[in-house]
Amino acid sequence: MNGGGHDVIVVGAGIVGAACAYELARRGLRVAIVDREMVGGGATAAGMGHIVVMDDSEAQFALTRYSQTLWQDLRPELPTDVEYDRCGTIWVAADDEEMAEVRRKHEYYGKRGVPTEVLDSPSLQKLEPNLCPMAGGLLVSQDAVLYPPCAAQFLIERAQEHGADLILGSPVTQMGQGKADLADGSRFTAKFVVNAAGACSPQLTPGLEVRKRKGHLVITDRYPGFIRHQLVELGYLKSASALHKDSVAFNVQPRRTGQVLIGSSRQYGAEHEEVDHEILSRMLTRAEEYMPGLAQVSSIRTWTGFRAATPDKLPLIGPWPGDESLFLATGHEGLGITTSLATGVLLTDQITGRKSQIAIGPYLPSRMAEVVAHGK
Repeated sequence: MNGGGHDVIVVGAGIVGAACAYELARRGLRVAIVDREMVGGGATAAGMGHIVVMDDSEAQFALTRYSQTLWQDLRPELPTDVEYDRCGTIWVAADDEEMAEVRRKHEYYGKRGVPTEVLDSPSLQKLEPNLCPMAGGLLVSQDAVLYPPCAAQFLIERAQEHGADLILGSPVTQMGQGKADLADGSRFTAKFVVNAAGACSPQLTPGLEVRKRKGHLVITDRYPGFIRHQLVELGYLKSASALHKDSVAFNVQPRRTGQVLIGSSRQYGAEHEEVDHEILSRMLTRAEEYMPGLAQVSSIRTWTGFRAATPDKLPLIGPWPGDESLFLATGHEGLGITTSLATGVLLTDQITGRKSQIAIGPYLPSRMAEVVAHGK
């Protein structure tokens, strides 16, 4: 089978690909979405679904904040199964040193229009009584959580309402030069092709500086009210930036079902999907250090997934040098759920020639090509 008649082919039906397809179709382009398995699989199915503003860099802040506002704008249209809940994030400070980081983040966010509240130890204990006594924390009230697979399904369905075609069941074997070839012998052609294949994206675009970063998650039985906010230790920022070693951090999320989603871990060089029991044990031990009550809850499922990570912790959004038909939307690491909507808008802006609301330069794939060219 050959497929033509499209302006853009999006390879990948995870939440990033879904967001790209939605925005492209919404603006009148003829879109085909191609994936080897299902909508909302891969890292989307394995993720926590945290819609969070981050400040590792100005570029990261700009993208996460912009995308968060897009999610807020879309919120009235989201079906109930997306489980969008603006529960807020509390960055938990274990000691005075981390409280200094709380105050820095509070000032940083405040200057950029993000409302936050500094919590002392009694205030934190009142909001989250199952936490151990801590020095305090920072409440970021506009952060939210959602259920990623259903969010991706919603975006795909909206794209289809605007005329997009969905093709599932056969992997893409190669793409570029205005075409996507599938393992079943099909070929789809278009003016543009978008690599939104996440951790698999380097297989389709050789030379792409994207590496797999494995993570574990655990979900518990239903314990309504056990936690009320997304809770993340401030030490998470250090563990997330450790590029070449395994790490764990306290990161738990309330679900509307009353369940608790427990993370998080990061591993490079782990290619197998099986649960690593040593890493899992470290992750759960860390969580219990912050919330001892977690040792008494029943866990019903454990799983793993692979984040798509770039060396500078920023995604690749835009044209791939050397092929004017090929665009990238990958490398989001642990922020793909948050930044999916902004990625779709920025990518579509470039394809349609519209000026973006935020500077696109920090996310362009050409920055990686320049690093390779200069041997850095």
